[in-house]
This record gives sequence, structure tokens and C-alpha cells, in this order.
Amino acid sequence: MSRLVHPLRKQPERVRESSIRPYVGISLGVVIVSTAAILIRLAQADAHSLVVAAWRLTLASLILAPITLLTHRSELGQLTRREWASILLSGLLLAIHFAAWITSLAYTSVAASVVLVWTSPIFVGLASSLFLKEPLPRGMTGALAVAIIGSVVIGLGDLGKGAHHLWGDVLALMGAVAGAGYFLIGRRLRAHLSLLAYIFPVYGTAALVLMGALLASPLPKLPAQPQTWLWLLLLALGPQVLGHSALNWALRYLSATYVTLATLGEPIGSALLAWWLLEEAPSPWSVIGGGLILSGIVIASRAERHKAPSRHTEEHFEEDNDASPMSTL
Repeated sequence: MSRLVHPLRKQPERVRESSIRPYVGISLGVVIVSTAAILIRLAQADAHSLVVAAWRLTLASLILAPITLLTHRSELGQLTRREWASILLSGLLLAIHFAAWITSLAYTSVAASVVLVWTSPIFVGLASSLFLKEPLPRGMTGALAVAIIGSVVIGLGDLGKGAHHLWGDVLALMGAVAGAGYFLIGRRLRAHLSLLAYIFPVYGTAALVLMGALLASPLPKLPAQPQTWLWLLLLALGPQVLGHSALNWALRYLSATYVTLATLGEPIGSALLAWWLLEEAPSPWSVIGGGLILSGIVIASRAERHKAPSRHTEEHFEEDNDASPMSTL
């Protein structure tokens, strides 16, 4: 039986032009997510990176739990075994993403870490070609080459600062690869799952993985300073719950290409905030390498735009039960 199509799918262009809410949503999302690296740095003054990552996801899951269970319990109960398997894998990759990226911020600069971790869209395109057998868009090879050159430039700049800076760069790239896998799975699941029914079990799985690793480690399980709890709560409520939810919500109404391009403001915002609040000016190597990486992501995003629209792309214009990211929460 064919699925009924909401009018939004028939006239996507009119939706984009007639409502400013998706643009406001994605703008707020980018601004809020840009504060993540700063809050992590502040929390790392008292807590280990694994502690920060574990409590970030745990607090976010606890915030979402009552809302999701009250409004989407039936949808969660209807998930198939295959969907649960995908959700568990997505949560595992999200845990690896945050563990690697948050740890990288303890070793390298905010500018280098955030720019490198945002190479994930390029890994998404590469993985789509290798594992999903999707044709590699024209320009994706060039985008990958430019991004690799940019990463090498940042690595060369950090090489003179010691091995720990270079290790931080490697960790950020590991976070990008894990984030790419998380995005690939989420792109499939979000085609037919509501926002809360997707992010709550994924965040919860990531929280369980990270908290399990923390409990198995000899690290202190709780931050010692009350101020650190404030940074962790802000990190969970702001970048994790509000920021990422706003970006996922906007993806229902705006093209994936537009969302990818818009999120390029996040590394820029994080670097500027680190310069202002932490007095951490980006090095010339980070500026040059970061510019190359951002250029590579722009090229990759434009290449994606020229791909033939898929059934999944059309799914973004199906009816969403939520009128805005704030009403979702």
C-alpha cells in the first residue's frame, strides 16, 4: 500500500520560502553548538575528558527521558529489531565520537580540534560510495584531497608543539570518522522516526557506553567542584539537547546541503569564542589548514547538491509532529 504524502512533500520550495522558522532554528542551533568546545575546556579544568563525555550524554538523556516517554512511548514500542540494532550501533559510534573529540580538546587547540572534527561530511560521502555503493559525486575526490591537505597543514603546525598536539589532531579525526558513521545511520532512521524517538535511545546508548567505560576505569566518577557540574549541565542542555535538536529539526525543512553549509559556522564560532574567552588565538597553521578543510567541505556539499534526489531526501518533507525545536523539547 502506498504511503499518503503530506502536501509539504509536494511543494518543498514553497515551504522553504514561506516560513522563516527553519532558518531561525538552524541559526540558533549553530550558535548554541559553537559553545560546546568552550564549555568542555572549562569542565576539563576539574574533570577528565571521559568524565565530561559520560556526564554530557547522561545528563542529556535524563533531560529527554520524561518528555520522550510521555509523548513517544508507543513509537518506541513499535521499533523493530533491525531499527534497535541500528540505534545501538549509532549510539556506540556517537560515544566514540564524543570520547575522541572531547579528549582531543585536552591536547590540541580549540580551532584545530573543531575544524578537524567537522571533516565528517567528507567521510560521509566517501563511506556512502564504499559501503552503500552510492556513486561518488563529481568534485568529492577533489574535496577530499583539499581536506587532507588542510589536515596535514594543521598537523605540521602542531608537530613543532610536541607529540601531544599531534595526538589531539588524530583524536579529532577519529571523532570525525565515528561521527560520519553516526550520521549515515541517523540519515536512514530519521526518514521514518520522529526526532525524540531517534535521539533519545541513541543518546541513551551513548551514555551507557561512556558511563560503563568510566565505571570500569580508575578515574574519579564525579567532578569535585560544583562549578564543573554547572558546565556539564549547560553542555548537556545547550549544545547536546537544544543545539543538536535544532539542527535535526531544521533538516526536515531544509536540504542536507544547506544544513551542512550552515554548520560551517560552528568551527568559526568556536575559534572566535576560544580567542575571546580563553585567550587562545589560532595559529597561522590552524588558520591556513582550517581554511583548506572548510573549503573542502564546501566543495563536497556542492557536489552533494548535484546528486539526483533520492527517496530519502524527499522524506525530509514529510509531516513532522513538531512545530519547532523548542516545542519538541
